[in-house]
Amino acid sequence: MDVSWAMRSVRAAVFAVVCVLLAAGGHTLATGAVPAVWVDVAGFLPVFAGSALLAGRERSLLGIGLAMVLVQGGLHLAFDAGGPPDAAMPMPGMPHGMHMAAQPHVMTSHAVAAHLVAALVASWCLRRGEAALWSLLRKAVAFVPRLVAWWGTAPLPEYAGLARPRAHRRRLLRQALLRHAVSRRGPPPAAPYTI
Repeated sequence: MDVSWAMRSVRAAVFAVVCVLLAAGGHTLATGAVPAVWVDVAGFLPVFAGSALLAGRERSLLGIGLAMVLVQGGLHLAFDAGGPPDAAMPMPGMPHGMHMAAQPHVMTSHAVAAHLVAALVASWCLRRGEAALWSLLRKAVAFVPRLVAWWGTAPLPEYAGLARPRAHRRRLLRQALLRHAVSRRGPPPAAPYTI
């Protein structure tokens, strides 16, 4: 299934924004220095371009997770390279006027574990959104088959060439509406006692 460039762009933008914000937040927590906006934009553009090329079909949790970990590593290196080399940083617990020279950020095992956990949690959230989006698009195509022309270049395999009769569409709609309905029927009334 190949989706249109509009859908690719939306999906790639969401992935790139999550990656850049996650990496910038982690970098800020680790070093105390917020990456410059131009570094964020410079990190966003290649991530957006690469993910737009890969956003042609639904991705698995493993694929999203691997991409997220690789992008986090690359953005971490980019933020380290793009930071000011000899900036003075205030350290917690020091008097107000005193600063310590910034040391190069070293990846400890705790930092690596934090990057991995954050990337896996973000990947899980992105995968849930991905599954919801594709499910919504499949259901939309089931009810309005011509809608696929807006977001895709080819019909979905499950719904390709199926001409749904009106009664079948009504039954699908009724099932969708009644899916979460609860019937609260009690036991039948007691029969009168007879001898």
